[in-house]
Amino acid sequence: MRYTLRQLEYFIAAGETGSITLASERISISQPSISTAISHLEQELGVQLFVRHHAQGLSLTPVGRKLLAEAKHLIEQAEGLYAVASEATDQVRGQLSVGCMVTLAPMILPELSHGFTTAYPGAQIRHVEANQERLLDGLRRAEIDIAVTYDLQIPDGVTFTPLASLPPHVVVSEAHPFARLSAVSLKDLADEPLILLDLPISSEYFLALFLQEGIQPRIHSRSAYQEVVRTMVANGYGYTLANVRPRSDIALDGRRVVRVRIAGEHRPMVVGTATVSQFKKSRLLQSFEAHCRSFISDAYIPGMVAPAIDRRTRRT
Repeated sequence: MRYTLRQLEYFIAAGETGSITLASERISISQPSISTAISHLEQELGVQLFVRHHAQGLSLTPVGRKLLAEAKHLIEQAEGLYAVASEATDQVRGQLSVGCMVTLAPMILPELSHGFTTAYPGAQIRHVEANQERLLDGLRRAEIDIAVTYDLQIPDGVTFTPLASLPPHVVVSEAHPFARLSAVSLKDLADEPLILLDLPISSEYFLALFLQEGIQPRIHSRSAYQEVVRTMVANGYGYTLANVRPRSDIALDGRRVVRVRIAGEHRPMVVGTATVSQFKKSRLLQSFEAHCRSFISDAYIPGMVAPAIDRRTRRT
């Protein structure tokens, strides 16, 4: 065998992203290294894996699609050797694919992952950031081992372990009249322009808050990108609803946003871990779950103002 597992990993990244550039960003490897690995595989196997489109990326050939599936299976088997060794030696090592809700990932994942790999140097974590719908699908397809996400529409066959509760709040610009209030009601928001975070399942949660009050919000615009929503709010386009509580109140353009409590009781989003119920958990996965339980709670959430601290601050 004159090809390596690393070359297969480069091929998988290019095949899944359809782009040398995106593959390079995904696995933090230079574009020439990925191109060289693909060329070596094509020469070694005697097949063409991709059709190259000028300025439009790559598309897999029919044989390329078949080999992509086999390559992924081979990598999974190779990674399984670490799991077997860990079970036999009581060591925690190997690669873990961790999915994370895209709105949580920038705050939670860096500290969470760094803390785990520091405690267990033999472990590697592969991040997958996605919306709730894709995370649940990734669990079912065994593309990820565990997801750090919300308790939204968890299907049968997936076990959700709650860790912290995040009530919804309003986000406005610092110049907005609501910024000076301690709380606003959903009725107060009815005639205000809403900048909706438009992610599958998440948007349904936000709109349901109004529906339960018999209110039809006035949606000004939508975006699937949390920072776009925050920046639009900071520039005075309207308000938004959110559950995450970033430690920074500065949008990406340097303008400030203000969090305001929503009066009354409303269903929170609960942050937790999700795993497939029927799969036997490796020592690596069990250790990561325990790590999540120790790092995420109402008293502390990486990258965020924790709910317990937020409640104490607002009472003082």
